[in-house]
This record gives sequence, C-alpha cells and structure tokens, in this order.
Amino acid sequence: MSPVDVVSLGEPLYELNRQPDGNWLTGFGGDTLNVAIAAARLGATAAYVTRLGDDIFAEELRALMQRESIDISAVAQDRGAPTGLYFVTHGPSGHVFTYRRSGSAASRMTPADLDPMLIASARFLHASGISQAISASAAETVAAAIAMARRAGVRVSYDTNFRPRLWEAAKARPVIETAAAHACILKTSVEDAEALYGMTDPAAIGRHFLGLGASAVIITRGKDGAALVTRGGVEHVPVRKVAAVDATGAGDAFTGALLAQLARGHTVSAAARFANAAAGLSTLAYGAIAPLPRRPAVEAFLAGAD
Repeated sequence: MSPVDVVSLGEPLYELNRQPDGNWLTGFGGDTLNVAIAAARLGATAAYVTRLGDDIFAEELRALMQRESIDISAVAQDRGAPTGLYFVTHGPSGHVFTYRRSGSAASRMTPADLDPMLIASARFLHASGISQAISASAAETVAAAIAMARRAGVRVSYDTNFRPRLWEAAKARPVIETAAAHACILKTSVEDAEALYGMTDPAAIGRHFLGLGASAVIITRGKDGAALVTRGGVEHVPVRKVAAVDATGAGDAFTGALLAQLARGHTVSAAARFANAAAGLSTLAYGAIAPLPRRPAVEAFLAGAD
C-alpha cells in the first residue's frame, strides 16, 4: 500500500451555518474530517476512517471527500443509522454549535472497521476527544487504531477537543490522558485545559501532557497565537491579525496544516508558524471546510503579500 501522510479517524458532519441575513449556508464539518481536508489542500495525502449513513448527507459528504482527493477506502456505509448534522449560529460571544448526532452512523464504529494496512501506511494517525466521546464503541475504535499505529511505528496526532455536551470532564479525563500518553503531537487549547484541569498557563498545561508521555504539546490560544511546549522549553508562536468572520474549524485548520508541514519534514516549530497562518486564513469566510486555505494563499500570507 502506498504511504499516506495523514489517516484521520472520527465523525464527519453535514453543516448548516446561519448567515447575517438569517439564511442557512450548507456545508460540511466534523473535526477530524476538517483536519484531513486541511492537510490535503496543503499538498498532503490523506485518508479518512468512519461510517456514514444511507442518506443525502452521506452522499454529499462522500462526494466532498472524493473532490478533495481523500482516500475513502475505509469509509463504510451503515444503512441502519443517520449521518450526523450540526448547526452554527453567531452572536456577540462568537459561534455556537447545536448538534443532531445521537445514534449516528459514525458513533457505531467498532475496531472491526479499521484497516491495519491503511494505518500502518500512514506517517500520522490523527484522532480526537470528539472521536472518543460520541460512543463507547467509537472510543474503543480510537484506542485500537492508536495501538495499531504504535505497533507499526506510525506517529500519533491527538487533539483533546473536549466537548462538555458530549461527556463530563470526570469521564473524559482518563480516556483523553490514555490517548495523550501515546501522542507524538498533542494539540489542546486553553479552553480545553481549563475545563478539564482548571489550568490556563500554557507552560503548566504543556508540562502536564509531557508528563503523561506526549512528545510535543501545542496549546492554541485564539487571538494570542499558540504555545509549543517540548522538553526543551516553551516557545510562543505568534499570530497575524485577520478580519475574522467565523472561527468554526480554525483549530482543525491549524492541526491539518501542522501535519502537512511535518509530513514534508519541517520542524514542529516551523510547522506551527505555518499552521497559525493557515488557521487565521480559515476564519475569513463562513463554514468549517469551505474557507480552508491552499498552500499558495498561506505562503503569500506569511510573506506579507496581498
């Protein structure tokens, strides 16, 4: 099997994003799908592992992945469950998500859905706390995929992506920490760390996850950029200001860009700076996937070009 830069595992979702005029813009999302497409648009090869329902939303998601050159050989169809949906509304405090995903096809994933050869062919396996939170069987699938990756020498990328509406912190912490212990790249946010541990200091957050076994920890901080924490210390990764209109999926844009750069052989530090630029550009239009940038746009932005 040909090598794949990123194999991503989780739940894709159909998106309805409320516009300023009150109309709904249709689109697509789901954190780990966002990561796969973000990486693919920047030149990485990517594959996705999930289940889709037997409905119009599944058809459109499958067509999207094919248009974006995502390997869908591990995307199964589940005729007994729907494809998940989510709605995005906007207000003074930012964007708000409302989900219709209970009992979705992706939540019925099991370890039997995994292709060990596909995972073994990857440079990175990516999963998230959301991938684990949607059901017990999905959590088992993530754990099995990580074990397969580790046995094959594949690097693990993991995003805590804690969602209190999916599970409580007390239940999430041990599951997240078990995955984090195997992560070559651990991405979290100040918001996640505060909700899970009451921590807001990037250095303390980084030390916590390094202590669990992660190799490199990146803490995204919104308008304050990001912090990269390794055993060599803490590095601030600055952000360039943009006229943001919708931050939906910006963290996933960051992760996808980071993995694309790492797959090209860049250092984590250099990759994080590129990823910050890609994340900023992803906020310039509505939706999680539609605004994800391509490489020329990111490179021009970093160079200060219009």
